[in-house]
Amino acid sequence: MLDWSEISTVLLDMDGTILDLHFDNQFWLEHLPMRYAEHNGMTAAEARAKLTGHYQQVEGTIAWYCLDYWADQTQMPIMKLKRELEHLITLREDAHEFLMALRESGRKVVLVTNAHPDSLSLKIEKTQLDKYFDKLYSTHEFGATKESQVLWQKLQTMEEFDPNHTLFVDDSLTILDSAKRFGIKHLLAVANPDSKQGIREIDNHPAVIDYREMTKEILATPQA
Repeated sequence: MLDWSEISTVLLDMDGTILDLHFDNQFWLEHLPMRYAEHNGMTAAEARAKLTGHYQQVEGTIAWYCLDYWADQTQMPIMKLKRELEHLITLREDAHEFLMALRESGRKVVLVTNAHPDSLSLKIEKTQLDKYFDKLYSTHEFGATKESQVLWQKLQTMEEFDPNHTLFVDDSLTILDSAKRFGIKHLLAVANPDSKQGIREIDNHPAVIDYREMTKEILATPQA
């Protein structure tokens, strides 16, 4: 599926790629609407419909990923509410072995997430995921999301990676398409980002269900 002999840098998304997306889905689709309904005297269904409509309006922008934006828009303590579900923040079952293999192989491993810095900090606190990476970036540092070519241009300036020798892994097909437009040669989609949901059919990118299938090849193949 991947030619590891050509890969020297690995760029990884966080939510749904390294962490189980169940936490985020539960928070944005169930928990926040429930708390918003309680706060505003409406039904959970009404709150969910209102928030979902708002999500769709800003999807893919910095605002969509910005906890400060949602705190302002909802007048709710977003970080406090996230901590009510923090027990759901976990690594994917296959992530530890995969990340350790990447580290042991000597490849450069960089986290690139659209998550707000406060969300990234909470997830580091709960999972210690920072120990696996050479560098961790929230795209808020760059003022652009992974859906934008501006982000990839700024990231390449910062990290000096060679797109021809870089692998990028994400659960968002839109974001993978953006990375492809930028010229990143090796792309991998995650077909099962949420452990409580089924496996998605993915046709336009190579896809993975269990990273552990690749660990032996990663360790056995010298990097580019």
